[in-house]
Amino acid sequence: MAINKSKVAVGFIVAGGLAVFFGVVLSFVGPLIIDDQIVKNTVIDPNNEMTYTMWKDIPVPFFMSVYFFNVLNPKEILKGEKPMLEQRGPYVYRKHCQKDNITFHPNNTVSYREYRQYYFEPDMSIGNESDIITIPNMLVLGAAVMLEDLPYPVRLMISTTFKTFKEGPFLTKTVEELMWGYDSKLVEFLNKYLPGMLPSTGKFGLFAEFNNSNTGLFTIFTGQDDIKNVHRVDSWNGMTELNYWRTPQCNMINGTAGQMWPPFMTKETTLPFYSPDACRSMELVYQRPGHMKGIPYYRYVAPPTLFANGADYEPNKGFCPCRQSGLLNVSSCRHNSPMFISHPHFFNADPVLLDFVQGLAPTEEEHGLFIDIHPDTGVPLNVSIRLQLNLYMKTVPGITETGKISEVVMPILWFAESGYIDGPILNTFHTNLVILPAVMEYMQYGFIALGLLTIVISILVLWRQKRSKLTAAASDRNQSISTDEKTPLLQEKD
Repeated sequence: MAINKSKVAVGFIVAGGLAVFFGVVLSFVGPLIIDDQIVKNTVIDPNNEMTYTMWKDIPVPFFMSVYFFNVLNPKEILKGEKPMLEQRGPYVYRKHCQKDNITFHPNNTVSYREYRQYYFEPDMSIGNESDIITIPNMLVLGAAVMLEDLPYPVRLMISTTFKTFKEGPFLTKTVEELMWGYDSKLVEFLNKYLPGMLPSTGKFGLFAEFNNSNTGLFTIFTGQDDIKNVHRVDSWNGMTELNYWRTPQCNMINGTAGQMWPPFMTKETTLPFYSPDACRSMELVYQRPGHMKGIPYYRYVAPPTLFANGADYEPNKGFCPCRQSGLLNVSSCRHNSPMFISHPHFFNADPVLLDFVQGLAPTEEEHGLFIDIHPDTGVPLNVSIRLQLNLYMKTVPGITETGKISEVVMPILWFAESGYIDGPILNTFHTNLVILPAVMEYMQYGFIALGLLTIVISILVLWRQKRSKLTAAASDRNQSISTDEKTPLLQEKD
């Protein structure tokens, strides 16, 4: 049985048309399917095994790297000379976070407390927890500034108290003691007779209240009703706004809890989040795009206005009383102690701060904070939050421990909390969010290209088929004419 090539070609044209149609439809439907899957997997829902586990237990390794500023000339500082500092570290701690008391509510929110523990990593550190460091004694120099407005006789009594408990203006302790606490007779005295004056009721240490603690009761939106709200903070410790600062704007609790953000971000999107440790909401801005092991990200950084003072940036007036730009006064949420937060080495701060001390050299690469985030899902791929703790100190008449100290914002330490997605989670992330969308994109173009190629080839086949038929018909006509011309000649010969 002869194959009708024309019908076969027409069939292929129809098939090619369907392939083109399917490819075009896929180009519209494919992104919608991917977006729908992102929404389903981004909602905080125990049924979403991978993303819920990421949110609940944070399997990504997080580390806190601490750098101390060792004071080289404490005696000279008491005579009014400029502090000379030597950076020591990093002393690296693995940070383990786990959410507990997770409670879902009918209004599409979920409450939880996140507990954190720190474990020293000697192999990742430069130095050991037994290293000896000298820093200003915040119990003495901080209290001196806090109490400077008291009558002079009272200040003399305070100075006598310091001497009684053998508390000097500078501390020389091990890293472990400075981090997690040391026994102090003065601390015991204050906790007994002035309860609530200090943040800790046990040993006094810079991070004593961090270890084995939680960040407060967060209530955030699950995104079940609106994916744009997922991870956004509804309240913290039952409060929808803070009471630390002087303006409603500065007291707002904005953004997420700082671990994930809503999906479908653009370059115009900002990263707002609330930090209990900084006692305020902060907002990062887009800087540039990039790739991490094949996964695209947007890098977000702190704008220069983040810690600007109220004179340089009016919205920050509520965080005052302010000093130079680049310093955040956290005394109102730190028991009124004269503490300031800044970027490490006073990066992005008023240059005059660098003139008050020796030993600082700020660079964006080493001291700027950033978050690299996958824009389609709002999941951070690489994080480095860097902050510096500073003490404002000066001479206070009557408190002889302050000597002739020049007025200075003194760096105590800076730390970087960092982590990045790696291992099986990264592989799953790469497969679901890079490979599969790419395969779908290639499929749509493949169908369109294959369909167009099939149509073109089929049309060529039809054209050649038609042309061969026309050629054959013309040949038959010519042959018929030739035969008709020869017939009369044969008749004449007869």
